[in-house]
Amino acid sequence: MTETVVTRFAPSPTGFLHIGGARTALFNWLYARHTGGKMLLRIEDTDRERSTDAAIAAILDGLSWLGLSWDGEAIHQFARADRHREAAEALLASGRAYHAYDTAEELNEMRARARAEGRFARYDGRWRDRDPAEAPAGVAPVVRIKAPVGGETVIEDRVQGRVAFPNSDLDDFIILRSDGTPTYMLAVVVDDHDMGVTHIIRGDDHLTNGARQKILYDALGWPLPVMAHIPLIHGPDGAKLSKRHGALGVDAYRAMGYLPEALVNYLVRLGWSHGDDEIMSLDDMTAWFDFDGIGRGAARFDFAKLESVNAHYLRRQPDEALYDTLVAALPWLPDGGAFEAALAARGDQVKAALPLLKERAKTLNDLIAGAGFITAERPLAPDKAAAALLTDDARRLLAALLPVLEALPDWSVATVEAAVKAFAEGQGLKLGKVAQPLRAALTGRTASPGIFEVLAILGRSESLARIADQAAG
Repeated sequence: MTETVVTRFAPSPTGFLHIGGARTALFNWLYARHTGGKMLLRIEDTDRERSTDAAIAAILDGLSWLGLSWDGEAIHQFARADRHREAAEALLASGRAYHAYDTAEELNEMRARARAEGRFARYDGRWRDRDPAEAPAGVAPVVRIKAPVGGETVIEDRVQGRVAFPNSDLDDFIILRSDGTPTYMLAVVVDDHDMGVTHIIRGDDHLTNGARQKILYDALGWPLPVMAHIPLIHGPDGAKLSKRHGALGVDAYRAMGYLPEALVNYLVRLGWSHGDDEIMSLDDMTAWFDFDGIGRGAARFDFAKLESVNAHYLRRQPDEALYDTLVAALPWLPDGGAFEAALAARGDQVKAALPLLKERAKTLNDLIAGAGFITAERPLAPDKAAAALLTDDARRLLAALLPVLEALPDWSVATVEAAVKAFAEGQGLKLGKVAQPLRAALTGRTASPGIFEVLAILGRSESLARIADQAAG
């Protein structure tokens, strides 16, 4: 019988769901779905001082927005502290762990000596075989694992290959603190075992943790899950991704107007590939995802590429669906509140303009900015470049054009185009000499969709009023 694959995403709720964490969640989700398995969610909230309810809510919201659902209820690590202590007691009883009664001064001296000798500071095992009867009075002990002394600990990693760690580099690390609280290293192993996790997919910054956790699995007599340590995401300069590169929370990308399906598509290609495929649906990813497609080199985050992928998804959405997407996203967008209010009066015009606006937009915020000429209130305040076009001669030209447009019996792209072109010809001017100040008057900008489409979208009444405003100076 084939074992059911169980993966897990285990964020620490000390901040929002950052972009690297989102990719880790995605890889876990895809592998679970690809194999017909399950992805579990564990909130690693043992750091009580830094863990917050707001961060937990943001993580859950970010996963839901990306469409990465988990199976069953989220598990909170802190609530399982008794079970973690139980495992530590079992290791003590089996002789695989021991109480260490070192004072703070002794530990500081140990570290100082290691530094002076040019060595990494590792615990020297001085309480490993000592009689607890020698324990000094008033010192609450920690519990340390008895790590192997010689040889090496080997991880057969599905991404990194065979990775061997000299056991001389892996000291007798603490599994239970002096106050009885479990350490991260112990809690993770116990939780993964009890949750039935079969595959651990996480960043390669946890690779050394993997070696220590294997020591615990062996000591507890439990089978080691399959491990796959994926390379971290780096910035464009090759350095580890940080806030200066854009290593923000998923909520920030939502506020920047990215679509969840575009962000997922971009993230899956950061470190994983399927041939030359760039644009792929969630169904495609699920069908194709495997460890063989994960590279060992760090992926580089590229905002320009993300914008390109997002622009593709914007253009691909049917206009009605894109309008609904935009409206649903407004609570998270910086200018969403004001735009939502404007839609009450101009929603139909914005809908009509979407086929044109989405061709020029890379994000939802670009759509809002592009629709600004529709929602702007009269009289428009032209930007600097547009104001420069509205010279006295240009205003006289607009005043002359106004009755021509007012006389049109029908208002459409075709009729306004014919009228403006005929007017320009009659004035002995090239079309641009009329269209440029007309665009400035109608939109307050020098760039917009086609001027005849703008006239049609704004409608007769609004268009004539805006032209009259500027013609009057």
